[in-house]
Amino acid sequence: MELAFSHAEQAFAREVHDFIQANLPDDIRQRVEHDLHLTRDDYMRWQQILGRQGWHTYTWPREHGGPGWSAVQRYIFEKTSAELNCPTIQPFGPRMVGPVIFNFGSEAQKAQHLSGIRDSTVWWCQGYSEPASGSDLASLATRADDAGDHYVVNGQKIWTSYAHYANWMFCLVRTQRGTRPQEGISFLLIDMTTPGIVVQPIPMLEGTHSFNTVFFTDVKVPKANLVGEEGQGWRYAKFLLEHERVENSNIGFSTFAMRRLHRVAKSVIQHGRPLLEDPVFRSKVSAVEAQLKALEINTLRALSAMGSGSSPGAGLASSLKIRGTEIGQRISELICEAAGPQGQALDPVLLSGQGDMAGIEPSLIGAPANYFWRRAMSIYGGSNEIQRNIIAKQVLGL
Repeated sequence: MELAFSHAEQAFAREVHDFIQANLPDDIRQRVEHDLHLTRDDYMRWQQILGRQGWHTYTWPREHGGPGWSAVQRYIFEKTSAELNCPTIQPFGPRMVGPVIFNFGSEAQKAQHLSGIRDSTVWWCQGYSEPASGSDLASLATRADDAGDHYVVNGQKIWTSYAHYANWMFCLVRTQRGTRPQEGISFLLIDMTTPGIVVQPIPMLEGTHSFNTVFFTDVKVPKANLVGEEGQGWRYAKFLLEHERVENSNIGFSTFAMRRLHRVAKSVIQHGRPLLEDPVFRSKVSAVEAQLKALEINTLRALSAMGSGSSPGAGLASSLKIRGTEIGQRISELICEAAGPQGQALDPVLLSGQGDMAGIEPSLIGAPANYFWRRAMSIYGGSNEIQRNIIAKQVLGL
């Protein structure tokens, strides 16, 4: 089944396709196609190209400097970007903190931060998880003590993606204790150059560095950096997490990974013929393709709700997060299965694009590393077990 687009939507798809073809740097395109590690410069170069076109914040309404695209246009942009080997747009600014700022922030905060997000001149990171507060986020312990015109922040955040790249962090802190753990949490914007902040890397086995632990020791944060009302951070966090979990449906990644799966299954020869012609393996590929198409339809429903100014709802957002991560994991599992012995050699030098790749099938590079990395998809953004609890409570009333 294919979605039927109007003539205007088809023209928009051609516009997006032609822009990407003309403007995506070849070196970045090739690194994405070969699944090589990307640098901060790779991400920023492409995002700034999109920013100059007005497309970096493609989910934003016109009144806040976005293109005001419909849900279908956003879907077309994401699909086309994945099909043409564009880097993933880092969501922390445009998809996460940006909507929180323009919905709940002060006019001064909007003036200070929104332009840097639109242009992709500022990199944001998310300060949510802590060593003892992951999926149970309401138990966070990082505190911000009132010191007159500023807060003094002490505590620790962990699994902070790209904190070593970030200029700013949006951070949940405890400003007071309440009768419920969700009470007394506030939402702060923190300049990462502030004295007292230490970023400690968490290296991954395959040689990447995206996660960090961030320590706060007597960090002074102006009260002007408080978003909305003190103690209402849980409300803003829920708003952000619903949007993040729609993002975590991973349509772009799964579209790109599905193309890689087909490429691998066609290139690997088993018993004298391409693996994709094996009826058992082909049935596995067909099943996950059908699941991905169903996920696309439900993601469009959520995007339509968000585009009309309403929330997608915790139930739909959680279900998209669950299915999106499971499908993404299944595709990476099939790629690893298809690669077989040829994909078992893990060479971080090759994954960085610095080694001799002559004679190597690009689609096989990093298959096991991707498989193991994608195990984390069902943990970050709120574990799938927590998402099922949310659905059980808020949708089924259990």
